[in-house]
Amino acid sequence: MWLDRLAGQAAASGSSTPQPASRPYSPLPRRTSSTLSPYATSQRAGHSPRSSSLSLASNGSSTSLLSSSRKPSGSGLRQTTTVHEGPDSLAILEGLLSSGDGLESKDDTSVREDDLQLTPDFTGLTLKELAGVSSGEDGRTTSPSSPRSHLPDEKQKGKFDELHRSIHACDDVLNSVETYLANFQTDLAAVSADIESLQTRSTALNRRLDNRKALEKALGPLVEELSVSPEVISKISEGHIDDSWAKMLNEIDRRAAAHEKRSNSRQIKASEDMGPLLDKLTAKAIERIRNFLVAQIKALRSPHINAQIIQQQNFLRFKDLYTFLHKHHATLAEEISLAYMNTMRWYYLNQFTRYEKALGKIKLHILDKSDVLGQEDTTRKGNVLTGSRAAGPPHDAFNLGRRVDVIRTKNQSALSSYLVDEDLSTHYLEAPFRNFNLALIDNATAEYTFLASFFSPALSFSKISKNFNYIFEPTFELGQALTKTLVSETYDALGLFLCIRLNQRFAFELQRRKVPAVEGYVNGTNMLLWPRLQVIMDRHCDSVRQLINAMPSKPSKAANEQARSSAAPHVVTQRFGQLLHGFLCLSTEAGDDEPVASSLRRLRTEVETFLARSAQAYGGDKRKSGRFLYNNYSLILTIISDVDGKLAAEQQEHFEELRRPYREDL
Repeated sequence: MWLDRLAGQAAASGSSTPQPASRPYSPLPRRTSSTLSPYATSQRAGHSPRSSSLSLASNGSSTSLLSSSRKPSGSGLRQTTTVHEGPDSLAILEGLLSSGDGLESKDDTSVREDDLQLTPDFTGLTLKELAGVSSGEDGRTTSPSSPRSHLPDEKQKGKFDELHRSIHACDDVLNSVETYLANFQTDLAAVSADIESLQTRSTALNRRLDNRKALEKALGPLVEELSVSPEVISKISEGHIDDSWAKMLNEIDRRAAAHEKRSNSRQIKASEDMGPLLDKLTAKAIERIRNFLVAQIKALRSPHINAQIIQQQNFLRFKDLYTFLHKHHATLAEEISLAYMNTMRWYYLNQFTRYEKALGKIKLHILDKSDVLGQEDTTRKGNVLTGSRAAGPPHDAFNLGRRVDVIRTKNQSALSSYLVDEDLSTHYLEAPFRNFNLALIDNATAEYTFLASFFSPALSFSKISKNFNYIFEPTFELGQALTKTLVSETYDALGLFLCIRLNQRFAFELQRRKVPAVEGYVNGTNMLLWPRLQVIMDRHCDSVRQLINAMPSKPSKAANEQARSSAAPHVVTQRFGQLLHGFLCLSTEAGDDEPVASSLRRLRTEVETFLARSAQAYGGDKRKSGRFLYNNYSLILTIISDVDGKLAAEQQEHFEELRRPYREDL
C-alpha cells in the first residue's frame, strides 16, 4: 500500500525514472538512509540522510492519516517510491562493464575524474550479485549511497514497522467508525421517516377518535335504549337471586319504558326486535320471582321458625321483586299476597295460642265479691287462670304497694314461654295481661312495619291496613278473650285500673311507632276494662251502703259503751284510704274527664255517709264523735298525702276541709 503511494508520487513529480512494479525486494542489508522507505527520499549533496528521512517520514505519516480519515471505506493511503536525484547506480555499472578501459576515455562525459578515482567496496559480492541487489528483487529502486547506508538498521526498521502497523490499525478503526456512522446516519434517516409516519397516523387516529366520540355522544343513548346486554339476560334467566339480580329488574323496567315511549313515537327496526325480547325477559323474571316468594312463604310454615328473620333477610331485602311482580302481573301479585296473609294469619294465631296457654299456668290471686270495701269478714282465696279454686297466699285487695312497678318498670319485653313455666310465684291479674298484650303489640308493630315496607308502593296504606287486620284478626280475638277471662269475675279494682293504664301506654306506644292499625284492638280492650271497673266501683259503693243500712237507727247501749271506749278509725276508713291512694297514684297524669274521678266521688260520698252514721253511735257526746271523725279524716289524709297530681290535690283539699271543723273541738 505504501509502495503504491510512493510510486504515485514519483510518477506525478517526473523527477525519477519509474521502477518496475515486479522488481524483487533486495535481501541485502540496506544503509541507514534506505531503511526509511517507504517514506525516505533520495539524498542531495549537503543534506543529512537521517534528518531528511525522518522529516519525510513524519510528513508522510501525517498526510496518510488525514487522507485515510476522509475515505468512506477501505484504505486510501497512497504508496510512495524513493526518488533519487543523483546518478543511477545501474547506469554506472553498465558503463564500467561495457567500456573496459573506458576510465581513460575522454568522450564519455558521464564519467568524471572523481568517479575514476573511486575505489568501490562490494563487500565481497560479485558484480552480478551487486547488480541484482541494486536492481532490487522486489522491484524497488535503491539509492547509491555510501557503503554505510546499506547496512541494516534494525532499530529504525522496527520503529517504522510498528508505526506502519499502527497506521494500519488506525485505518481499520477509522474504517469501522466510518461504517458505523454511515449506518447510524442511515438508521437515523429511517427513524425520522418512521416518526413522521407515526405523527401522521397519530393525527389520523385523533381525528377518527374525535369523530367516534361525537358519534357515540349522539347515538349512545339511542343504542343504549335499543339493546340489552348478554349479562343482563344471563343474570335474569339463570343467575342467583341476590342484590344485583334485583337491580337487573330496574334495568328491564327502564328499557321497557324507553321502548314503549319510542314505539309510540315512531317505529324502527331495532325497536321492533327489542319488543319480543323484553317480553320474554319479563316473563322469565316473573316466573323466577313467583318461585322465590312461594319458597319463602313455605319456609314460614316450618316448625320453630322465626318469621321476623325471614322477613328481614329474604323479603325486605328483595322488596323490589314484589313491586316488579305487581307492575307486570297484578293478578299473580294478589295471589302471592293472599298466600302470605293466610300463612301469617296461621302463624300468629298458632304462636299466641301457645303463649296464652303458657300464661294460663301462672298462679293468680282471686278477688271475688267478698273483697269489697264494706265486707267485714273477707275470705282469702286463690286460683289459677284456668279457674280452679284453691287456697292461695294472702293478698291485700285495697293496697297498691309494689304492684305499680308493672307500669314504672323500664323492662319493655314480655315474659317468654319457657320462663313462664319456671315461674312458681303468685301474681295479680295485671301480670298475664301485660305479658300477652306487650308481646302482641310488639309483633303487631313488626308485622305492620313489614307490610308497609314490603307491599308499598304497590299497595296503598288503606289496603295494607286491611291486610294487617286480616292477618291479626284471630289473634286480636284471642287477646280480647284472655282479657274477658281475667276481668269477668274479678273484683280487683286496682288490678283493673292497672290494666287500663297499661292499655293506655300501649296506645301511646303505638302512636309513637306510627301503627294505627292496632287502635281497634286497643279500643276494644278499653271497652272491656272500663265497664268492669265501673261494676266493681258500684259494688264497693253498694257494700258501704249495705253497712249503712245495717246500722240501727237508734244505737243500743252496748254499742254506745263500745263506741265511747274507743275513737279509733274504722276499718272501712283504712280500706278506703288505701284504695283511694292506689287510684290517685295511678292518676297523677289523668284528666278530669276520666270515669274514675266520678266513681271515686261516689264512693267517697258513701264513705262519708257511713262515717257520719258511725259517729252517731256516740250519742250526744259531740266531742267523742268529733274526735272519731277527725281521726278517720286524718287517716285518709295521711295515706294520700304523698301523692301528686290534680286529682290527688282535689281529694286532699276536700278531706282537709272535712277535718278542719273538728280540729277546733279537740
